[in-house]
Amino acid sequence: MSRRYDCSDPEQRSAGLTDAASAVRQGELVVLPTDTVYGIGGDAFTHAAVSRLLEAKGRGRDMPVPVLVGTVSAANALVENLGPYGQDLVDAFWPGPLTLVCRVNRSLSWDLGDTKGTVALRMPLHAVALDLLKETGPMAVSSANRSGSPPATTAAEAESQLGDSVEVYLDGGPCTDDVPSTILDLTTAVPRLLRRGAIPVGKLRGVIGYVATDADPESTN
Repeated sequence: MSRRYDCSDPEQRSAGLTDAASAVRQGELVVLPTDTVYGIGGDAFTHAAVSRLLEAKGRGRDMPVPVLVGTVSAANALVENLGPYGQDLVDAFWPGPLTLVCRVNRSLSWDLGDTKGTVALRMPLHAVALDLLKETGPMAVSSANRSGSPPATTAAEAESQLGDSVEVYLDGGPCTDDVPSTILDLTTAVPRLLRRGAIPVGKLRGVIGYVATDADPESTN
């Protein structure tokens, strides 16, 4: 039976975070609010948890799961390096709706799907999510919906789609903005936009100067 906590109530928030952190450590799944949409997450280093997450969403290994972090130091430990642009982007937009795709630290023992040696990282700008991540460490997190269905913007929407496949639901109220994060690939010589989202390309270019897009694949400005 799933457990749901109203995080607008301080006592329930505290109890929910404790329960959610314990669930993650046991390889179970949690739904949590973020600054974009609700996410479904599990321990990034527990293979069974990631497999359960993909199964709950009805999604295959060909769509690897992104990773949320609660600190920049946690992100740095997961990647070979942030490259020449990563730190400036982190300083400008984290925590916030920017996902960075980097080369993964090859010493890590995890399986997020068919990642081709990369990992998609983000630090969300949401107090409940950050508090949980600081307790659990990096979490594999995807949008809290069945594959092909609209992303959940409330805990109730997430529960209606995912049901008892999730042990703990942290209800942080309705999402204030359902625009997804912008995804930027830092594994190529020129940073490449993979998905348009909450942070406009112009703002990215204002920080790093160079961003290639599908519309102009050779573009450098």
